[in-house]
Amino acid sequence: MKVDGKHFRSIWRERDGWSVGAIDQRRLPHEFIVAKLTSCGDAAVAIRDMLVRGAPLIGATAAYGMALAMREDASDAGMKRAYDTLIVTRPTAINLKWALDEMRAALAPIDPIERAEAAYARADEIVEQDVEINRGIAANGLPLIEAIVARKKPGETVNVLTHCNAGWLATVDWGTATAPIYLAHERGIKIHVWVDETRPRNQGASLTAWELGHHGVPHTVIPDNTGGHLMQHGMVDLAIVGTDRVAANGDVCNKIGTYLKALAAHDNGVPFYVALPSPTIDFAVNDGIRDIPIEQRSGAEVTDMTGRTADGRLETVRIVAEGSPVANYAFDVTPARLVTGLITERGVLKPDRTSLAAAFPERIATAAE
Repeated sequence: MKVDGKHFRSIWRERDGWSVGAIDQRRLPHEFIVAKLTSCGDAAVAIRDMLVRGAPLIGATAAYGMALAMREDASDAGMKRAYDTLIVTRPTAINLKWALDEMRAALAPIDPIERAEAAYARADEIVEQDVEINRGIAANGLPLIEAIVARKKPGETVNVLTHCNAGWLATVDWGTATAPIYLAHERGIKIHVWVDETRPRNQGASLTAWELGHHGVPHTVIPDNTGGHLMQHGMVDLAIVGTDRVAANGDVCNKIGTYLKALAAHDNGVPFYVALPSPTIDFAVNDGIRDIPIEQRSGAEVTDMTGRTADGRLETVRIVAEGSPVANYAFDVTPARLVTGLITERGVLKPDRTSLAAAFPERIATAAE
């Protein structure tokens, strides 16, 4: 995707061949800063402190973290230490475990002398695979938008609602929920995006709006609780969100507030789609509401906000009364019954066990191991 007309990915290998560059998403939308990761520890901090965000990008960063670790210590003990360091950085996004398991499976049979080179090669493959998967999501999601165009009067705008950031900044490129939007925009379809601000981390306001703006896609940032009102008044044609984990039964775990959007969409007859790459499917979890661990993050994300002042300074201020307790559940689970369809690289699927298993039988085999 583009930033000021120049193509960027969210993560890449630097020209030295071994260090890793990544866009520091903590600094957006006010500053465009590239961070350099030179150790497994750097990758762990990047994931834990949300320098990188989004399930697919977390997985890619973890893969490069393993590669960086193999430069330092390619022994079996070093590989285990790197795996154990990275696996605990974020508990909800299943792509983290998927990428680390892929790396470990590729490296375990190899002589430690050859592991570093093999680790970078496998990490590069994971990165390129993510890009191709998201291109597939774009191609399979586009007909949903084209169908709305066909039903509307010629020349009218298609209005899509999103929640959190499931754009190219959450992946390596293209994004998941935004992939069909970007492709529709490139095909000349008039499209407009309602961007939920997504409290408390404000990923919609700070990331989704930033990347849509740089790519030239018309959009409007809205408070999180506005979506239901827009749907009641016919101002949303469809909702597309991303996900951090999809259970075997089709339940969808995504950023907190997604469930409420799905309820509003269901009540107003608005199609509610979830875009996801296959590594986000967790066939080891049978019931998303009961079994997916929900990360609870620091209360400071709720009590404090950072922004740019009128004189250009970045300042953090407290918005909650001193002494008031805070709960900060980072995700919620939308039951499959509220999901119209799952947009994957292998087509738009029904959100149920049979459809997921038929489309991705190899993921079932992996979960059983």
